[in-house]
Amino acid sequence: MDDTNFDWDDLRLFLAVAREGGLAAAAASTGKSAPTLGRRMLGLERHLGVELFHRMARGYALTDEGQDLLEKTTGLESLVMPIADVDPEQAVPIVKISAGSWVTYLLCKNLSEIIGTDRIRLRFSASDEVADIGRREALIGVRNHRPEGSGLAGRRTTRIHFAVYARTEHVENWAHVIGTTPSARWVKEKARTAAAIEVTSPRNALDLALSGTARVVLPIFIGSQFDNLKQVSPPIDDLEHEQWLVTHHEDRFVPEVRKVIDRIYLILNRACTSR
Repeated sequence: MDDTNFDWDDLRLFLAVAREGGLAAAAASTGKSAPTLGRRMLGLERHLGVELFHRMARGYALTDEGQDLLEKTTGLESLVMPIADVDPEQAVPIVKISAGSWVTYLLCKNLSEIIGTDRIRLRFSASDEVADIGRREALIGVRNHRPEGSGLAGRRTTRIHFAVYARTEHVENWAHVIGTTPSARWVKEKARTAAAIEVTSPRNALDLALSGTARVVLPIFIGSQFDNLKQVSPPIDDLEHEQWLVTHHEDRFVPEVRKVIDRIYLILNRACTSR
């Protein structure tokens, strides 16, 4: 491995975080603060082009790559030598993106625009569960409100509008996605006096609508993409919300993160204002 611009002390700190299972405990043994350790581990991952830790609420767990590096570095803390068989010239940085199902669907359709001509590896996490950006469970999050956590930065994109879609206005069944999102609660209330088909995946709800079996609530930027679906309601005021791109204030200056944020911003604004 070329050691140009590589801080070999990061390996000593890596060993501490790996052995202690988290930043707080490693801070006590290394004399470094938890935020400093978090930044150093991110820098090490970027240099190696691999993800070393699963960042969880109760600590850090090693990935397979992290376990491999731990085995290589154990007993070698005092040696300054190339022990990670990764060529930084070949390393591809990972940008993790957390968003809801429909935004992820849109971004995947525009993957080539997000990557451009850069060597970037994207990892999408499509879930209604909010990833902890502060703990780097994701580098970029698409959220429906301004970021409130300490150390987070946000960029507002546009407003998201929802409506009811179906093959025809005569479809009476509802596709109800089980969950606690505002749209799920809205449909649950409407479906109390009508037949409903419950699903656990938003994509399954869309499939029911496309088959003519049920009506479904969709973001207008999704529903308008399908020629065989008809908007059978006006925009639903109760579900309209802002949309924000959220990242840690330090990560927004990382070149690959900055590029991905800028490109996602353009995609979201184009899709949500062309309805």
